[in-house]
Amino acid sequence: MVDMKAKPFYLSDEDCKWVEDTINGMTLDEKVGQLFFNMGSSRDEDYLKMTVEKYHIGGIRYNPASADEVHEQNRILQENSKIPLIIACNTENGGDGACVDGTTIGSQTKIGATRNTQYAYNLGYMSNKEAAAIGCNLSFAPVSDILYNWENPVIGLRTYGNDVDRVMEMSKAYLDGAHANPGFCCAAKHFPGDGLDFRDQHVANSVNDFSCEEWDATFGKVYQNLIDNGLDAIMAGHIMQPAYTRYFNPEIADDDIMPATLSPELISGLLRKKLGFNGMVLTDASHMVGLTCRMKRRDLMPAAIAAGVDMFLFFNEMDEDFESMKQGVLDGRITEERLSDALHRILALKAHMGLHKKAKTELVPPKSQVHEIVGCEEHKAMQKEISDKAVTLVKYKDKDVLPLTPERYKRIMIVYVKGLEAPGLVSLLGRGKVSPAEKLKEKLEEQGFEVFIYESPIQKILKEMEKGGKPDVNVYFAGKSPIKDFVANQDAIITLVDIAGGFQPVARPAFGMTKGGGEIPWYVFELPVIVVGTKQPFVLADIPQARTYINTYDTLDSTLDVLVGKLMKGADAFTGQDPVDSYCGIWDTRL
Repeated sequence: MVDMKAKPFYLSDEDCKWVEDTINGMTLDEKVGQLFFNMGSSRDEDYLKMTVEKYHIGGIRYNPASADEVHEQNRILQENSKIPLIIACNTENGGDGACVDGTTIGSQTKIGATRNTQYAYNLGYMSNKEAAAIGCNLSFAPVSDILYNWENPVIGLRTYGNDVDRVMEMSKAYLDGAHANPGFCCAAKHFPGDGLDFRDQHVANSVNDFSCEEWDATFGKVYQNLIDNGLDAIMAGHIMQPAYTRYFNPEIADDDIMPATLSPELISGLLRKKLGFNGMVLTDASHMVGLTCRMKRRDLMPAAIAAGVDMFLFFNEMDEDFESMKQGVLDGRITEERLSDALHRILALKAHMGLHKKAKTELVPPKSQVHEIVGCEEHKAMQKEISDKAVTLVKYKDKDVLPLTPERYKRIMIVYVKGLEAPGLVSLLGRGKVSPAEKLKEKLEEQGFEVFIYESPIQKILKEMEKGGKPDVNVYFAGKSPIKDFVANQDAIITLVDIAGGFQPVARPAFGMTKGGGEIPWYVFELPVIVVGTKQPFVLADIPQARTYINTYDTLDSTLDVLVGKLMKGADAFTGQDPVDSYCGIWDTRL
């Protein structure tokens, strides 16, 4: 039985009565609908009304759009839903996780580099102030993972670092900041903890292989602290934790060990009993292979609820998934008691938000307030301040390279290195945008430098082919110029490495087979070379020869302004501290 008067709900008798009366008045279809988060595929009014009237959804997470579009979507949903909705956003880094014109405050790793817990609080407060202004009420944040494996492609910039106490303190500060917005809640993720496996649960299995004792001292410490401080919800990841699974079920066969989303041992045992979490639990997105490879979809949906999860993200095909979940109730795989517990936690969370006390027309704030909050100058100023404190000079072997000034290095070559990209959303969203190299070139030129962007042999061949010419492979395999000519062409080189990470099976640089070209900095003893990692902070693994290496954590204009300013001032201008092991635990990266 759910204690709705206890942490994190703290409901009054009146609130509890609303929950009980609402559940007692629901049809079976309405009860089943409450278990689902929909991933909104359209903002058309008829579609939105259909999702709440036919499928009775309990919550929604939507695709990116402007603040005005999301505000209108949320208004339509809340005014037409019989029961108020949980409307979630991914404000991990800022209000841009709620709407495309929201403010990026700073990634968690970037904030970890400042060592300033107040910035984590500001991230939670400002991000979700913008989200609340457009009608959102729950953030899928903070990311509470700890980065132990630099090859992990999922959380490269989505963690406060590799120090347990820092992750614990900053994730709690984010929670406090979010809670400073009235009625706003958080779902920390990804329980039982990501950051150990080198694989991505979007496309493969993922395992947290710590022993019970190791888990208690790390991920368990982080989650216990959040729970003790009023965490509202937890997102279960498609991550296996064999040690605790066997602890709660010693006879379990290896084939039966499941990711947390399907594991009663991890949800009902570890999370509910050991950690004492009374709040709402939801799954991570249900299209990830870490979940879908474990059993048939029609079985995994009721299995997740039966394991102790309360809400399921997301529909695949609405009719099919709804019927599969309903069948799980009808045939007893989801027991009456388990369904009742899930509904009580879902509705208790909504009551905790105060949604039941508002008129339908008041569930989304007035549109007139949207642009007073979203993208406001105060939040943009915080972005700049965090950038100034975070940019990190990780490695500095040649102590006389900086400062970088036009008097010392008039001619700068920028070598732009992108990451390996799987065909998909990351590469699609980047099309047509001004590259960070072009932005950096412009900013350096404004300071009086002469700057050009390196063009590789492959790029030259492709240009010739686009003009209808025949590719000359000799340009690729030969065509070497004397070193003295290469050195004479520029005074210094900035290798700008832009590895997106996230939804990529491998987050590594994509070098051409250069045969002595310029994209790989073989020439670190020929010219001053400054290697800059703009996103994933683990460039040294692939460019260990770098003698000056900087992490900026993003390519925002304000960050590039800070980078140029600090390069021109010198090494002492860099105040950020490495929040992870940017040397990747590899001895030669320090040479």
